[in-house]
Amino acid sequence: MVLLVSAGLVTMGGVTRPFFLWLQVVLGVTLHRARRTLLQAAILFCVLALLVWVAVFLYGSFYYSYMPTVSFSTPVHYHYSSDCDATNSVLCSFPVANISLLKNGKDQVMIYGQPYRISLELEMPESLVNKQLGMFMIKMSCYTNDGQTVAAVARSAMLHYRSGLLQTLNTLLFSPLLLTGMTEQKHLVEVELFSDYKANSYHPTIGAVIEIQSRQVQFYSAQLRIRAFFTGIRYILYNFPVTSAVIGMASNFVFLSVIVLFGYLQFIWGGTLYINFVLFFLSVGYDGRHDSPAVEKRRVSSTLQQASRALCKTNITWFI
Repeated sequence: MVLLVSAGLVTMGGVTRPFFLWLQVVLGVTLHRARRTLLQAAILFCVLALLVWVAVFLYGSFYYSYMPTVSFSTPVHYHYSSDCDATNSVLCSFPVANISLLKNGKDQVMIYGQPYRISLELEMPESLVNKQLGMFMIKMSCYTNDGQTVAAVARSAMLHYRSGLLQTLNTLLFSPLLLTGMTEQKHLVEVELFSDYKANSYHPTIGAVIEIQSRQVQFYSAQLRIRAFFTGIRYILYNFPVTSAVIGMASNFVFLSVIVLFGYLQFIWGGTLYINFVLFFLSVGYDGRHDSPAVEKRRVSSTLQQASRALCKTNITWFI
């Protein structure tokens, strides 16, 4: 009985030990594969994140450099002479304003080849003088850095007409707001000076002189507005920004991914081809002779040079 039990234990021990060894090997291989898979996933994630960042950076750089300023507005401060005996609300000279068309004093507002709409907004009161003034002229002259005039235009303007009855009804209707100062009796007159202005590449526009050719005009403030009209790719980028951004970044990502994939394949296949070529030429170049070390060294060097030239030809053919 004791012998049987002892034999059974020995038999069980002989079966259990290989099982634990097999389990240890399986667990070791599984952990090794898991670590390798995790490392590959981490590397792939880092590469994808880098590609996405580069794609976004390239699109942002392209958009910032290709898209011009959409709109630009600046207040217009007029000045006129006051050294005369002005009577009946008549100024001594025409109101004139000199405006800089540079952002931050150095960057041009209008780029070459881009059409712009330039308009002047006048905030004019409904005074008796403005009503009796009728039409008046507004002249704008654009100049370059050396003071040369590159474009000039003159447009007419006048206060919007409202009949006496309409003005009376408007005053009665808005009398609470008028009495509390929440609104005023004024008009915003917009005068289009240029409908399709394009800057000259050889003589860039850096400023403009705006003159109101009337000595009786009255206004609260003036504003110059410049707005770009886009066509072609700029039109798509401006009117469909989300779609353009998605397509642009996706295109950059695909292009960069193809480059990285080709580089990876070239690195893997190139190394394998190099080893195969070296082994092949070494086996072909060795004929079983036992020469001196110097002769053997020259033979191996010649064989390696032939392998390198063949590898270069193979890589060039593979790229083509």
